[in-house]
Amino acid sequence: MANAWKRENSKQPKLLSPILLILSICLLLLLFLFFFSARSPSNPPNSTLFVSPLYPIPSFNCLESPQAHPVVANIVENLKYPFLYSLSDFGSLPDKPHKNIVRLLKGKPFRKPDISATIQQLLEGMKGRNGLVVDVGANVGMASFAAAVMGFKVLAFEPVIDNLKRICDGIWFNRVADLVTVFEAAVSDRIGNITFYKLVGRLDNSAVSATGAKLAFKSNEEIAVQVRTIPLDELIPNSEPVLLLKIDVQGWEYHVLKGAVKLLSRKKDAAPYLIYEEDERLLQASNSSAKEIRDFLHGVGYSHCVQHGTDAHCTKV
Repeated sequence: MANAWKRENSKQPKLLSPILLILSICLLLLLFLFFFSARSPSNPPNSTLFVSPLYPIPSFNCLESPQAHPVVANIVENLKYPFLYSLSDFGSLPDKPHKNIVRLLKGKPFRKPDISATIQQLLEGMKGRNGLVVDVGANVGMASFAAAVMGFKVLAFEPVIDNLKRICDGIWFNRVADLVTVFEAAVSDRIGNITFYKLVGRLDNSAVSATGAKLAFKSNEEIAVQVRTIPLDELIPNSEPVLLLKIDVQGWEYHVLKGAVKLLSRKKDAAPYLIYEEDERLLQASNSSAKEIRDFLHGVGYSHCVQHGTDAHCTKV
């Protein structure tokens, strides 16, 4: 009987020792953490995770947009935070291609856009602050991407579908879909629709004013299209901080500013740094003037403006 008891007892399963049990649990925890960290998207150093507000108009859906073609894209030279963008203007092929196409064929990066360098220099001093960069007249995104690759959230407004396709290219190339929200709209001082004139082959010079659109390129063919308009005050809630507002709309700047009275009237610490194009010829083509704009800005507290080429930089001092 004793021998039988020993045989039966020897068949009992061996339990793991406490040390092996602890090591097994630690290994499972490490695998669990690795799996979920690998699935979590990485965020740029300055980005803040928060639920985007509901806007009164839908944002442009790049996933449903027709793909631009052909795509000619490259990285930009001499920026601390480089990015890629896609050309919409190819020049006159094959005789006189755009200068950046020539650079690309020579193995060089695209020339640094002045506005991209300006945006990054300004935002360098705003790192760590929560707030939007608003890009009105985004074109192909040279200001938007300059901010987004630094981790800032961007609202970009562009009414020309050809340029919107290029912005979608850049959103994908730079992996900034979580930072850049695009609207297919012209920013103005009222909600509605307006006739917009785009130039064939020169989409960077399209404008609300037909005269303004053709001012620098009189030989180009213009096409009139109807586009949606939205004031910034209708889209950006008072609770949403804005760090920087850039406006480049070929002479329509005064109307954009009038539609942003609430935003521009914020107290000094909450008012955005303002950059806008101040080209007297373009402004007059849209029935406004540099003086009219400066008087308006002074009325909402922007008492300090400095000219940088055709751009004015304004702050509340």
